[in-house]
Amino acid sequence: MVIGVPCEIKTGEHRVGLLPSGAYHLRQRGHEVIVQRNAGAGAGYPDADYAAAGATLAGHAQEVFGCADLIVKVKEPQPEECPMLRPSQILFTYLHLAPHRALTDALLASGATAIAYETISENGRLPLLEPMSEIAGRMSIIVGGHHLAKHHGGSGTLLGGVPGVLPGRVVVLGGGVAGVNAARMATGLGADVTIMEVDVERMRFLDITLHSAHTLYSSPAHLLELLPQVDLLIGAVLVPGAKAPRLISREMLRRMRPGSVFVDIAIDQGGCAETSRPTTHRDPVYVEERVVHYCVANMPGAYARTATQALVNVTHPFVELIADRGLAGACQARPSLRGGVNIHSHRVTCPAVAEAHGLPCGALD
Repeated sequence: MVIGVPCEIKTGEHRVGLLPSGAYHLRQRGHEVIVQRNAGAGAGYPDADYAAAGATLAGHAQEVFGCADLIVKVKEPQPEECPMLRPSQILFTYLHLAPHRALTDALLASGATAIAYETISENGRLPLLEPMSEIAGRMSIIVGGHHLAKHHGGSGTLLGGVPGVLPGRVVVLGGGVAGVNAARMATGLGADVTIMEVDVERMRFLDITLHSAHTLYSSPAHLLELLPQVDLLIGAVLVPGAKAPRLISREMLRRMRPGSVFVDIAIDQGGCAETSRPTTHRDPVYVEERVVHYCVANMPGAYARTATQALVNVTHPFVELIADRGLAGACQARPSLRGGVNIHSHRVTCPAVAEAHGLPCGALD
């Protein structure tokens, strides 16, 4: 099989879908790898490393898409990339289709098979999403604390406080992977941390493992009580494959103090607040209702080298499996891969995506 790795062209995205070591292993298994020049440069992997691994270097994305049977990316294809996809081609990347009807329609029209990292589930986990959730969760406290500084538009509150001064208050919506990592970072700084969750067993687990954080059942009433005292609000809710639930209304945000910060990790799936809209690393924040909003849609891209390594650790076994056995054989060998197939043969095959857009959901033959 021919595996293609194009440059990521989403604004502020520097990750790459395949490491030189991965290219080497694929070549050893008899596959061809074609990598667009400078695809790995942003993550610290120069073209020479890919060439030494046996990959072919291409000057333009059209060459990669034109030759490859399997396209391995990080972020969803951009409008200029979708027309380069073709029937019988496999796209393997993060897709987040539920909030994006235009992208869904473009992928349906292409005839390609689109496999989303974020909807592959194994034993109740999302193994290809977890590493990026870990990074985004930890990063949310870093960027949140940064934008709390007065000269960045924040309230001037130091999350950890100092002797004689109370620490800042952090509320995390959601006790999943991103939420736990946000809470770990915040408690490590000495902040006062509350995790809001609806799963009672999950709250028991969090209460045992995160001794410095509090847990609170997530409800509008409890959230309304907390918001006037919150310095940093983290949105870390997730419904796999579906749009993020809108837990925070504009009216709720008005209860927050001026200069408080809201980081919406769920923005890839549409965001969990009425006021959320995607931003970029170049222009990461905006102010609504006197609250600083950080809604960057590819947060881990800021730490491209760490994020690339963490991502490829979990995606590469699937890439090898698809390359060795084809899609049908790979799905048979590892049935969880079926859950990642969002679009196949001009049909939506992921129920959550179909429901989000009011489209029929076809069976994956």
